Amino acid sequence: MTDVSRFSTVRHFAQANPAGPGQDSVPALLRRLADSIEELGDVEVADVVLHQEITADADGDWWSGTVYFYDPSE
Repeated sequence: MTDVSRFSTVRHFAQANPAGPGQDSVPALLRRLADSIEELGDVEVADVVLHQEITADADGDWWSGTVYFYDPSE
């Protein structure tokens, strides 16, 4: 387990699948989140939270995710 006391700031970003067909795809959202985490470079992920927005449209529920992370370079 990482000693997070050495980090001063917790950063985060949120991401969702585009609205429309496929907005209900959890695997697509997880791939999207993983790609974004890799683009951040050398960070320590603290938490990943998934959110489900229940919709009445034909495209299904709309999933999003929030990633909380520490940047060791700070």
